[in-house]
Amino acid sequence: MPKSEQGVFLDRYQVIPRTLIFVTRGDNVLLLKGAPTKRLWANRYNGIGGHVEKGEDVLAAAERELNEETGLTTAGLRLCGTLIVDTGEPVGIAIFILKGEYASGEIKPSPEGIPAWVTMSQLSGLPLVEDLKELLPRVIGMSVQAPPFFARSYYDLEDKLHLIVRD
Repeated sequence: MPKSEQGVFLDRYQVIPRTLIFVTRGDNVLLLKGAPTKRLWANRYNGIGGHVEKGEDVLAAAERELNEETGLTTAGLRLCGTLIVDTGEPVGIAIFILKGEYASGEIKPSPEGIPAWVTMSQLSGLPLVEDLKELLPRVIGMSVQAPPFFARSYYDLEDKLHLIVRD
């Protein structure tokens, strides 16, 4: 199909693609404590990830972000789910959520924050990014055979985040 037939119309809902990666090592998961200078989630824990740059596919973006933010590589990343974040604006966020096992490298801090291995039992005592409380246990508990989940989040009138997940 030629480019002119792709159906790109600026009046349609658009999304910015991002990746969210969870790396496991035994009973630990790698999270990133956001740098205090970050505009988004400063001093809060999140998975590793970021924007998909022009010319990249989702997997290449995830591998790049993982290396840039932590110095690590995995034994392979697999798609666990997708999350559409409805920002209430004409442009939203499409997050591709991936998981992989630690393969090699020593964790190193980056301008994005400080990576840290944490156990699931430590999560309740950490300042997590809002939707991680539901997403992280789901992703960590997924078997290799499980199909990806589909999720959508949106903000209500009081700016409270709501997350809807479908299997």
